[in-house]
Amino acid sequence: MLEKLKAAPGNLVRFYGDVKVELRKVTWPSQKEVYGTTTVVIASVFFFGVYLFLVDFILRNAVERIFQLFR
Repeated sequence: MLEKLKAAPGNLVRFYGDVKVELRKVTWPSQKEVYGTTTVVIASVFFFGVYLFLVDFILRNAVERIFQLFR
């Protein structure tokens, strides 16, 4: 166990070195790509929000009508 404690600082330095090397390999998106994908995400969220609102509204009314039939 003492060996693990002695090796910890070296392991930490090696880990951060490996992280730095891997981050150099990353292909970062351009600003235009970020704006494009952000627009798609916002539009998708809006579309599915409206869609789920309508489905919920329709199903809620249907269930309420069914319950009113059995009163």
